[in-house]
Amino acid sequence: MTTTGTLYIVSAPSGAGKTSLVKALIDTMAQVRVSVSYTTRAMRPGEVDGVNYHFTAREDFVEMLKQGDFLEHAEVFGNLYGTSHSWVKQTLAKGYDLILEIDWQGAQQVRKLVPDAKSIFILPPTHKDLRQRLHNRGQDADDVIDLRMQQAIAEMSHYVEYDYIVINDQFATALDDLKAIFRANQLRLESQQKRHTQLLCDLLR
Repeated sequence: MTTTGTLYIVSAPSGAGKTSLVKALIDTMAQVRVSVSYTTRAMRPGEVDGVNYHFTAREDFVEMLKQGDFLEHAEVFGNLYGTSHSWVKQTLAKGYDLILEIDWQGAQQVRKLVPDAKSIFILPPTHKDLRQRLHNRGQDADDVIDLRMQQAIAEMSHYVEYDYIVINDQFATALDDLKAIFRANQLRLESQQKRHTQLLCDLLR
């Protein structure tokens, strides 16, 4: 019997290393997938449509929103982001664990619709480290970095709404912590009963 996958919400302030950690996780755990969100923001250098995001015109996004196509949606720095509800359900039904990389606003929306979703908040070790990571990207001017830092502090205040906290100080340690969360949930009683029905029956004969 195929066990239904678990939906994971992963949130973090910009620069905390969420995207790198999630990529490393899915590269090493075959059962885990990451949702590709729709967004109205411009494509950045190196990004691929349909891989990083579904890059969508604002008017098309608004039309999808009117049709109820999104599990969650949010506006961040003037850009719209959303997750396809039907694709999420199809992926979980196939037995994959699925990650939604969304902010705290989107997380609140998803929890109402999927109350058994697990949520993880990734934090930087210090303000100094966060600012340095934003600076090292080389994508934003100093005034934009200042704005992102202010936004990050506001976002981090919502960590108390999450099930798990991962501090991304040393990348390898943070990745191990993230893997441990996923592995522990895969070993839950309900999941193991569905995954190993015949084995359990044989052991109890």
